[in-house]
Amino acid sequence: MSFFKKLFNRVTGKPETEAPPADAQEELSVPEEVIDEVVAADVELPAAETEPEREPEIADVIAIAEPETEPETEPEPEPEPEIEPEPLSAPQHHPIDEAERRRGWFSRLTDGLSKSSRSITGSITSIFTKRKLDKDTLQDLEDVLLQADLGLPMAERIVKAVATGRYDKEINPEEVKRILASEVTKVLKPVEVPFNFGSEKPFIVLVVGVNGAGKTTTIGKLGAIARREGYKVMFAACDTFRAAAIEQLTVWGGRIGATVMSRPTGADASGLAFDAMRQAKDDGTDILFIDTAGRLQNKQYLMDELDKIVRVIKKQDENAPHAVLLVLDATTGQNAMAQADIFTKVAGVSGLIMTKLDGTARGGILVAIAEKFKLPVHAIGVGESIEDLQPFEAEAFARAIAGLEDR
Repeated sequence: MSFFKKLFNRVTGKPETEAPPADAQEELSVPEEVIDEVVAADVELPAAETEPEREPEIADVIAIAEPETEPETEPEPEPEPEIEPEPLSAPQHHPIDEAERRRGWFSRLTDGLSKSSRSITGSITSIFTKRKLDKDTLQDLEDVLLQADLGLPMAERIVKAVATGRYDKEINPEEVKRILASEVTKVLKPVEVPFNFGSEKPFIVLVVGVNGAGKTTTIGKLGAIARREGYKVMFAACDTFRAAAIEQLTVWGGRIGATVMSRPTGADASGLAFDAMRQAKDDGTDILFIDTAGRLQNKQYLMDELDKIVRVIKKQDENAPHAVLLVLDATTGQNAMAQADIFTKVAGVSGLIMTKLDGTARGGILVAIAEKFKLPVHAIGVGESIEDLQPFEAEAFARAIAGLEDR
């Protein structure tokens, strides 16, 4: 199973080697970051052509008239037929490929979380170097964890684990880091949930979040990955409050070969969502991503508009939207907690994607949100390229933020 199937694993009950949808063979225009990979994956074999019949030549007639004689030398053996490559729908992946991919991702994850990691591990080293574990050191540790936005419950959990059986004794900073990673993993592991597409067609994905969280860019990346896997994708640019958001989504659609439905700035967003669903059904779209305006949770009229979009979607399909993804910006710190709370109440958030973890020293906010809301975390972003948006792995995240090597 390809790596991107882990993030986009459509549950259809069909074998993994089944050919992708017909439109997967369409020529795609993709972001420059992945052009080499797409070119390598999308080579089509030309159909075999038969040679046209030709008029017999004199040499042919002579050969027919003269009796056949045994050749003096053995004829050259016929060349063996070329072996056709494996179908594009069933790429072969070897263990070493997955190991290399993981190392590459962990390296990017470590780099992306370096600000958060240095803030935590640097303080841990200074606190616990040649000092006995006492009330003051434990208080210092708790302060460091709170500054990293890990949250009070998580900070107290880690402090308790560090203190157990070690009070009034010296403790190595590396041991504290291992305890930190272990406790964070315990909290994050239950919310490590791959993003699965169901059997519904079209599968409706409503994407919500405030302005600046990277919502529209995340939709473009998700759509690019889905198109790479062979799904027919549509974008509905329902952030009709911002012309820039409409233009950005239109550019992404053109790059990856996705249909984009939009309206002029200021148009009714819920009506656009309704029309997009109807068109997606008519043209056999597999996945419909619906962008929404960047709504501030303290703007009630904007939240009311989001609620209206959800109600209009349900008029066509009472089970839709099939997924509601909340995109959170790690750099907002504790504001992300408030966003998770209100968006869950209004839109029924089914999963999280956290972006911009590379831009903050408070990456621990993801742990605090997981501790409080128990919402599935599907993916995290630590950079601008498509490869920097990856399925969430709890242990890898915990070890990176604790400054430990990958196992």
